[in-house]
Amino acid sequence: MYQEKKSGWIKHLDFTILDLLMQELAFLCAFLIRFRGDWFERDLIYRDGIYQRMAGILFLIDICVVFFTESYSGILRRNRYQELTHTIGHCFIVFGGLLIYMYATRQSLFYSRGMIFLYLVISILFEYIARVLWKRLIRRRKILDVNKSDMLLIVEAINAEQCVREIGRNLYTDFKVTGIVVVDKDMTGQEILGIPVVSNADALLEYLRTNVVDEVFIDGNTRVSSDALASELVEFGITVHVALIHTDQMLPSRRLETYGNYTVLTASMNIRNARQLFLKRLMDIVGALIGLVFTGIAFLIFAPIIKHQSPGPVFYGQPRVGRNGRRFKIWKFRSMYPDADRRKAELMAQNEMQGLMFKMENDPRIIPIGHFLRKHSIDELPQFWNVLIGDMSLVGTRPPTEDEFKQYELHHKARLAFRPGLTGMWQVSGRSDITDFEEIVKMDTRYIAEWTLGLDLKIIFKTIAVVFTGKGSK
Repeated sequence: MYQEKKSGWIKHLDFTILDLLMQELAFLCAFLIRFRGDWFERDLIYRDGIYQRMAGILFLIDICVVFFTESYSGILRRNRYQELTHTIGHCFIVFGGLLIYMYATRQSLFYSRGMIFLYLVISILFEYIARVLWKRLIRRRKILDVNKSDMLLIVEAINAEQCVREIGRNLYTDFKVTGIVVVDKDMTGQEILGIPVVSNADALLEYLRTNVVDEVFIDGNTRVSSDALASELVEFGITVHVALIHTDQMLPSRRLETYGNYTVLTASMNIRNARQLFLKRLMDIVGALIGLVFTGIAFLIFAPIIKHQSPGPVFYGQPRVGRNGRRFKIWKFRSMYPDADRRKAELMAQNEMQGLMFKMENDPRIIPIGHFLRKHSIDELPQFWNVLIGDMSLVGTRPPTEDEFKQYELHHKARLAFRPGLTGMWQVSGRSDITDFEEIVKMDTRYIAEWTLGLDLKIIFKTIAVVFTGKGSK
């Protein structure tokens, strides 16, 4: 899964809102300063409403200036002097729009010229300071962002240094280059401009299988077949950026983008835009907060029963493998005896699943109340905390255990291209009735490829029905 880059006005929505606030604040301050010594006149003008209308017109003019000019083009790369000149230009255009409005509507005589020019000076000051401080915050967050995607560069030795300089040295991107694969010679263990060479061509697939890789950048000057390699990597759930204009038209979900001075065709199993990503995360947060309320109620009811039937902790934390191989701890109400993990090896011969998952009816490790908790998915409720902190989503794919993940073949990793979910296609499709792991993989990859917010809502409603009926659970 790949997040499409923001484009157009929405890319700088934060600066748009910030400038609007500063413009309105500057207008208010200029009004208060101009009429601070004449309270009667200020009250009269306020009740007349002409300056309130002007504030509304100012808002509309600023919106138009943003839409029809390049006010924020390259804003994060500007130094302070460049930002000052752009801020002055922006404020003068907005000021000119106000003058045109006043003279076009023949209202210029009703406004204080001193107040209008004072507004211009204050708006430049406020807007410039706000932009500089906000950019400093953004740059700091960009550099320290732990949620950046991990990118791997695939290049030839002769082009490696140039590629790293163009792609890997920019601190203000949504990705970080964590490794280089040199395809025409074995340079494993060396560094290129501070970035390690982690593999050669022969060991590439094994490296991808065992390490966290979200995206791969393929330099178009390599002698490997970029089209064939890109198609193979996309099937494994990895987002691919190919530095070529002409590529295989069968690549799914394509976007033409620029990375450094390269023009690349980006392909992924599914490309989501910023609006979809925001709505999904908003749905996760709202759903998690509601779910944690039910988790608290369930704790009051079942915690004493769990403690009585099996002394030990009420909650059970288990390491799991999430998006593209990231490790995290999943939380549940404990439904098994404390030695359940140790006894699992003894029961593997009775595993009812074909493949890399363990499922057993009448599992002797389950405590008496555990059967009820598992049948109605009550033991899963603490995972709303995982959803709230971002380890999981309400809807996604089931996160495997570390033992299961170690046995994955490369095509199995495609199901980890999405953030793991509290529920998903497998859970609402008769989870315990499905005994073939390969069928689960196909189900999960189809969900990722066809993902929409509507599909998530459909799965959530089905999950509610499954929880109350216990259908498909053993």
